[in-house]
Amino acid sequence: MKFISEYRGSEATEAVAKAIRREVRRSYSFMEVCGGHTAAIHRFGIPSLLPPEINLLSGPGCPVCVTPVSYINRAVTLSLESESIITTFGDLIRVPGTNTSLEQTKAAGADIRIVISALDAVALAAANPGKKVVFLGIGFETTAPGTAAAIIRASEKGIKNFFVLSGHKIMPPAMEAIIHDGTAIDGFICPGHVAAITGSSVFDFIPGRYGLGCVVSGFEPVDIMLSILMLVKQVNNSAPACEIQYSRVVTREGNLKAREIMERVFLTEDSEWRGIGKINTSGLGIRDAWKDHDALSLLRGLQPGEEGEENRFCLCSEILRGRRRPSDCRLFAKTCTPENPEGACMVSSEGACNAYYRFKRDAV
Repeated sequence: MKFISEYRGSEATEAVAKAIRREVRRSYSFMEVCGGHTAAIHRFGIPSLLPPEINLLSGPGCPVCVTPVSYINRAVTLSLESESIITTFGDLIRVPGTNTSLEQTKAAGADIRIVISALDAVALAAANPGKKVVFLGIGFETTAPGTAAAIIRASEKGIKNFFVLSGHKIMPPAMEAIIHDGTAIDGFICPGHVAAITGSSVFDFIPGRYGLGCVVSGFEPVDIMLSILMLVKQVNNSAPACEIQYSRVVTREGNLKAREIMERVFLTEDSEWRGIGKINTSGLGIRDAWKDHDALSLLRGLQPGEEGEENRFCLCSEILRGRRRPSDCRLFAKTCTPENPEGACMVSSEGACNAYYRFKRDAV
């Protein structure tokens, strides 16, 4: 299969692994900030192919994992209204809030439905004019254009009972926050899906301002190994840059149409990241022109649950910052499993704890 088999072949992967071993001169720490990369790295056993001098860290790349407790509490509050239908992507339904999750609320009788896209929620609203259909809009720049397009569609069709609770976030401010936080890294494996929308140029400030390398990577074994090789060479040559490995999908300017739609509907605002805290200009709020579809208006007069505290033994906060590994957590693979997640990093298949559990549990 074109663009898959040639990037998964064992001969090609081993050839890149040998090239990496030839280039190694010191210790290196690289962070991936995409949940898809986190899952692929462990699914394909990438760490086992690398020399011990190369350390891979998982950052805040899983959108479900960084969705804060307050967002879940708001979604639960909206779901308790008798005239509401809550629509969401599958992983989010199991993320714990202060007292409950959407999954538990659904089991208690709330009308909560899993959809494939925001446009499915628009169609549901059109078919149920007596209900307030709320789409839980989470994700990074990858999914935000789809949510924006749904809001535009609902407005054009006069579907006034469609609302979005925006929890969308953007990645560059989070990467800058990781740098300011003091996590010791030599470069980033940048998210290919995000960059397909934004273009690679949004990461130029990282080598320019902080002297750290960036390589936008694809998701197959050869993609990831090549990206690591490119980062190693940048470090060795003291030449940090923003390079594109995933050139079959990503350009410097990105998807201009998707960017235009996203910027038309959303504006940047400060946003809370679960386990990290507030990051300036890292979220996407709905512009005033589209406020009729903003689910925040439905919360007026309602009382979402308190913010609450995370399980004090859960290390998701440290894991999302790249400071600790899932295996360092006393809850990991004991009381915290994909079937019974104590923290958000175990819920999604893109979470670091979930990936470790599925692919590295016997090795830690």
